[in-house]
Amino acid sequence: MRLFVVAVASVLAFSGVPVPALAATTAFLNVNVISMRNDEVQYNQSVLVEDGRISVIGPVDTTPLPKDIEIVDGTDRFLMPGLAEMHAHVPSASSPDLERTMALFAANGVTLLRGMLGQPAHLRLRDALEKGEAFGPRLYTSGPSMNGNSVSGPADGARKVRAQFDAGYDLIKIHPGLTADEFTAIADTANELGIPFAGHVPVAVGLRAALASGISTIDHLDGYLAALMPANSDASGGYGGFFDVLLAGQIGEERIGELAAATAAAGTWNVPTESLFEHRVSEVTVAELSSRAEMRYMPDTTVQQWVRAKQSIENDRDFNPEDARHAIRLRRLLIKALHDAGAGLLLGSDAPQVFNVPGFSVHHELAYLVEAGLTPYDALATGTTAVADYLGSNTGLVAVGRDADLVLLDADPLADISNTRRIHGVMLRGTWYPASALQERLKPYRSND
Repeated sequence: MRLFVVAVASVLAFSGVPVPALAATTAFLNVNVISMRNDEVQYNQSVLVEDGRISVIGPVDTTPLPKDIEIVDGTDRFLMPGLAEMHAHVPSASSPDLERTMALFAANGVTLLRGMLGQPAHLRLRDALEKGEAFGPRLYTSGPSMNGNSVSGPADGARKVRAQFDAGYDLIKIHPGLTADEFTAIADTANELGIPFAGHVPVAVGLRAALASGISTIDHLDGYLAALMPANSDASGGYGGFFDVLLAGQIGEERIGELAAATAAAGTWNVPTESLFEHRVSEVTVAELSSRAEMRYMPDTTVQQWVRAKQSIENDRDFNPEDARHAIRLRRLLIKALHDAGAGLLLGSDAPQVFNVPGFSVHHELAYLVEAGLTPYDALATGTTAVADYLGSNTGLVAVGRDADLVLLDADPLADISNTRRIHGVMLRGTWYPASALQERLKPYRSND
């Protein structure tokens, strides 16, 4: 426990920027509100936040203000709920990358994380973040991964699920390599205990069985391309490479609607992480990706690792750029079909991962969702209201009584999804951080400053 207290103190003090005290009341004055109840904007409003929750929303001209409040000028700006990153990888509490990662998420308007590769220290970090004792988004965390190396048989899988449930993790993470019997034992135990299990679709299981098992979310659209293979093919798809990109030349789109309907009927949500896929297999060059402005926040060694990861796919003897383009098209059709069928979509990019800088990658993900055919409002819903519905949380709306995890933008994201990048400031659990303060936190991590 002493080591953790030291670690949290380091998080609080990093970059020499203290965590501000929670003001009794903060007022966003003359702001345009995107409540996310619908796609309408409420113009010229006052939004009051007290004790971490939204207490009043009303027209600026008629809403009285208490004395001694913190005022944020919302004129010509847009207030919306904070965004979620529903497939995040949170560094360990002792890692020097933790402070960088949390600051990057927060500075980009991410106010909630679902950590998908958890460890015991993340349970303590989750509580410290919730209490405001550490800086960063709220955290929901899986336990350590269930995979072909960590699980040694069905009984061991069931035992590990019970241990993670007793430890207090929020969900069970499924990784590749599990046998069908191991997956069934994990699923049955998780369902019995009422803890969600989520992540990959093991090859030995396949999409249909995963949907029937009650899996909570499928991440990366894992298993969908293999499930679209012709009926007389190997049910597993054979070796498909990175999320089955090498299979794309054999796949048609005829059964996409059927799979989307089956997903909706199963009640399974999807976290597409389309940015992860497209950054790895698209024709955008490593030179272009590695020269993006956000790469200055990542160590050069990390960026070079990402370059090699993309090159390793491109250099595979079976990789075909035309098939990769077809795979991207199929995945975008799947995203739109899932949305149209009423199968839940959740915003997630898998950050930090190959060319996915924490926080920045969420904005790329939103753009890809719009390119797949979602409206800007529908894309924003995957990171706000849909997350609140999925988690049963009190976030995700700008509404009286909701937790004040908010983002103030300098332009309307409903008009252009790229405006989510134009961040004027972020409110985390009722504490206001102007963009200048957030950038100050990032300053130690910027190269070439």
